[in-house]
Amino acid sequence: MTLMRAIITTKRGASAGRLLMRLDEAGIEARIIKDGCEAIVLAEGLINEGKLQEMPEVANFTIAKSQFPLASREWLQEESTVEIAPGVVIGGGNALVIAGPCAVEDREQIVKTAQAIKKSGAMALRGGAYKPRTNPYSFQGLGVEGLNLLSEAKRITGLPIVTEVMTPEDIDLMLPHADILQVGSRNMQNFSLLKALGKVDKPVLLKRGMMATVDEWLQAAEYILSGGNFNVILCERGIRSFEKRTRNTLDLNAVPLIKSLSHLPIIVDPSHGTGDRTLVPSMSLAAMAAGADGLIVEVHPNPKEAVSDGDQSLDLEEFDDLMRSIKRLLSAISGKSLECSKCSVAA
Repeated sequence: MTLMRAIITTKRGASAGRLLMRLDEAGIEARIIKDGCEAIVLAEGLINEGKLQEMPEVANFTIAKSQFPLASREWLQEESTVEIAPGVVIGGGNALVIAGPCAVEDREQIVKTAQAIKKSGAMALRGGAYKPRTNPYSFQGLGVEGLNLLSEAKRITGLPIVTEVMTPEDIDLMLPHADILQVGSRNMQNFSLLKALGKVDKPVLLKRGMMATVDEWLQAAEYILSGGNFNVILCERGIRSFEKRTRNTLDLNAVPLIKSLSHLPIIVDPSHGTGDRTLVPSMSLAAMAAGADGLIVEVHPNPKEAVSDGDQSLDLEEFDDLMRSIKRLLSAISGKSLECSKCSVAA
C-alpha cells in the first residue's frame, strides 16, 4: 500500500460520520466535502482498496492521483454544468455570454447597458461595485451603491448579476445582489477568500491569475470545491508575457487543455486578454471555436467616457454585431448553442 487520495461517495442514506469513524480506525484521514443523502468524502492515507470497498457506507470511490482531485476528470468524466439562475445554465453544451461595464458608474449607464446586452442575447450582466486597482488613486468602485444599482438593473431586465468579491468579509454583503461571485486575477491565490467561497451556496467565477500556470489555477479551484461548493466556473483572462502591444497574452491553449484535465466549465475574457476593443471580436470567436463554454465581455454605452477599461470595452452596437457573429459561428459547431431553452431569460 502507498499513500493515496480517494474521493468516496456514500450509499444513499448512509452515515458519513460513521464512515469517517471507520476510516479513522484504519489510520486514514478523512473529511466530509459535501454532506447530504449521498455524501462526498475525501480520504488520504494508506488506503487498501479492497477493504474500502467492503465498508458498508461506501457506494463507490475514485483513487485520484491529481493535485486537484475534485476538479479533475479522474473523478468526473462528464462535463459539469452550473446553474447561475433559474433556467440559465453553463456547461454541457450550453454557451453563456456575460457582458457589461468594468465598473458601475451610475443608474443610466448600468440600466442602459443591461437592456441593450439582453436585447443582443447576453444571458448575464457583469459590473464591478468594488474594484481592485493597481493604482491606489484610480476609481475603486461605488461600493454598496453599485450593488444596489446592479440589483435594480436585474429587476428591470431579469439578467443575473456577476460582480467581483475582494475579501471574505464582503461575501455576506454581496450575496443578496450577486448570482455569481467573481474572483479576480489578483485574488486567484487569496486562499482565505477561496476557502470562504467554498462554504457559500453560490456559483463562483474564478479568473486565472495573470502569472499562474494551469495547474496552479486548478488547485485554486480545488480550494473552493474542497469546501463543498461545486459550482465553479473557470475564466481564462490572459497571462502576463513579454509582449507589450497587448495588455495580456490571451492563452487559448488553456481552453482545450482545461477540457482535458477538468470537468469544470471554462469561459474566456477577451477584453482583459487583449486590452484592445478592436481585437475583442476576433478573440471572442477564436475562444468559442477553441471550445470555450462562454465569454465575459466588457461593454459600455460610451467607452471613451468610461471611468475604467474604456480602451477594451465594446460599445452597444459593436457588442450586438459580436453576438450576431457568435451565433453564426455556433450554428456551425456541433453541441453549442445560444438559443437553447436552458439559456433563455424571462423578460
